[in-house]
Amino acid sequence: AVKYSGYLEHCDEPFCTNCYNKSLRLMKLGKDITLLGLEIGLLTMKKGEVARFVFTPDYAYGQQGCPPLIPPNATVMFEVEVLDFLDSDESDAFFELTAEQQDTFPLQKVLKVADTEREFGNYLYRKQQFEGAKERYKRAFSILGRSPSSEAEQCQIDTSKLLVLLNLSLTYLKLERPAQALAYGEKALEIDQKNTKALFRCGQACLCMTEYEKARDFLVRAQHIQPFNHDINNELKKLA
Repeated sequence: AVKYSGYLEHCDEPFCTNCYNKSLRLMKLGKDITLLGLEIGLLTMKKGEVARFVFTPDYAYGQQGCPPLIPPNATVMFEVEVLDFLDSDESDAFFELTAEQQDTFPLQKVLKVADTEREFGNYLYRKQQFEGAKERYKRAFSILGRSPSSEAEQCQIDTSKLLVLLNLSLTYLKLERPAQALAYGEKALEIDQKNTKALFRCGQACLCMTEYEKARDFLVRAQHIQPFNHDINNELKKLA
């Protein structure tokens, strides 16, 4: 997530900028950002950093320029701010493999890919891009169905699955699709039947579907585990 403005020499107004956009979309290096100098420059930056780069034509628009905005052999200056970033390189490479190739991947790498996809979903969720978040969570969940070779591996898979299922349940609530929210919440409870968040999500979903008895059952179970939880108690008041 980058703010940028590009300037020609001796010009005060940028020839390109996204600083006036209300919501900045994520841009991918090599796909959405293809200017060589900008790619190299961004890879030297950290989150929150602001930088100015001056690019000679070889690192910018070359001998031809980009008429009518950019003249031939133009040196340009970019002001750049890195707001946030996600490293999805390993994850993208994994999803380009066939299912058979994915099955041969070591579990630790699979868990790392799932975690990357979940983080991507979390970023989109925070931006209220719920459809995009849902797709990322589902991608994460899709690779966590492999058979473990030990109890320790099963525990690691379940831990990763639980986080994704809770996120899916919450995201479907935001998308006003309570039946799916309930389904994923119940999947989470299959892993951890005393998970307060899962019980709460299921209670919320049932309340949305006007299944009041089921809603009360889930919420009371959640309240027994966390009797002073403000959100749970408020939901029970709403139910009453």
